[in-house]
Amino acid sequence: MSASIKRIGVLTSGGDAPGMNAAIRSVVRTCAYHKIECMGIYRGFQGMIEGDILEMGPRAVKNIVNKGGTVLKSARSKDFMNPEGRQRAYQNLKKYEIDALVIIGGDGSFTGGLVFNNEFGFPIMGIPGTIDNDIFGTKYTLGYDTALNTVVEAIDKIRDTANSHNRLFFVEVMGRDAGHIALNAGIGAGAEEILIPEEDLGLERLLESLKKSKASGKTSSIVVVSEGDKIGKNVFELKDYVEENLPEYEVRVSVLGHIQRGGSPSCFDRVLASRLGVKAVESLLEGKTNFMVGIQGDKIELTPLEQAVKGKSKIDEELLRVSDIMST
Repeated sequence: MSASIKRIGVLTSGGDAPGMNAAIRSVVRTCAYHKIECMGIYRGFQGMIEGDILEMGPRAVKNIVNKGGTVLKSARSKDFMNPEGRQRAYQNLKKYEIDALVIIGGDGSFTGGLVFNNEFGFPIMGIPGTIDNDIFGTKYTLGYDTALNTVVEAIDKIRDTANSHNRLFFVEVMGRDAGHIALNAGIGAGAEEILIPEEDLGLERLLESLKKSKASGKTSSIVVVSEGDKIGKNVFELKDYVEENLPEYEVRVSVLGHIQRGGSPSCFDRVLASRLGVKAVESLLEGKTNFMVGIQGDKIELTPLEQAVKGKSKIDEELLRVSDIMST
């Protein structure tokens, strides 16, 4: 273990995700286990610039493993995008004698960490925390499993109404650039059609699919739409198009929005967060920097931060085929 690292800082950045608190807890307690100090940096990079930094011991993170959101808060930071802001952040890290940094967040947060490392040579380790599951180098990101369960539960409730009134529901879920939530939740909730950014279904094919559903005797339908789907400008435009071309359908829209981000993390996310936190701290103590810790297979592995940022997570082709078969 590295003798040069005596104090590690941890922050959360970007959109919150269930499991972030469990990861904070893991980083803090792994530091304590190795007899080094941990400093919590509040409000992400903005807190680093403003010196919003406090020491965190093992008892400071009690009873947070089951909580959603992030106790360290999160904030967008325009100041960190310019050299002067990053210089202030660096000076604060030196003031608090922080030797290395764990960043819990998504690709935007990792990009900030890379720039910071390039300018100051400051040791950085990333933990992927985003419900979209859109980061290269890890099979699952923190919060994704919890968000899936939240979405499926919501769609199950919407289906009750759809069945009762013979309605077609478009349910929009998060996923601006990736359709992982829509695809998996759609299959899990038995959606008739799933629209994702990676697959351009096309308006005509969507209509044909809905016509087939009607002809097969289905009296209600659920279409799960990823917010980044390119078929229409938005889910409400899709609704209008279907109503114009298939007047026999009574169409409703439900945008699940930020309820997908919140809630107590699943057991899977809590365990994953604990494993990633341990690996992040111990990798820094081994002298490694500019890596993201992630899960590949069942092993926690390191991926260069640059690859994690520039790489693209791929949609599961087998799941696409399963989706087609299940919608029959």
